Amino acid sequence: MSEKELMDQEEIYSKVLRAGRRTYFFDVRSTKAGDYYLTVTESKKFTHDDGSFHYKKHKIYLYKEDFTPFKELLNEMMDYIIEEKGEEVISDRHQKDFKKEERTNAVQETTTTNSFTNVSFDDI
Repeated sequence: MSEKELMDQEEIYSKVLRAGRRTYFFDVRSTKAGDYYLTVTESKKFTHDDGSFHYKKHKIYLYKEDFTPFKELLNEMMDYIIEEKGEEVISDRHQKDFKKEERTNAVQETTTTNSFTNVSFDDI
């Protein structure tokens, strides 16, 4: 069995969260013994001056025995931030990431749209 087939076999359930230049992947996977664990992957897009780009990825593996303390600490930290800074505050740095991603997507959509040719049914 190839590595890709093994990875496809292990993946049980997935969700994606897009956040500006960052994308978060939440994947439930299966161990060889049939137990489940969670991987959280942050993927961040970096664009070079020539327009080419690459992604940097960071991954966390979270096992069932750690769910409760992890969840408690995560909730505590998020509550602290919300109490101190509020829910809707986005830093200038992160706001620029969102705006940059929106501009990139708008350019890609415009490029894609402009590549179509007007064809009338009479021409066919």
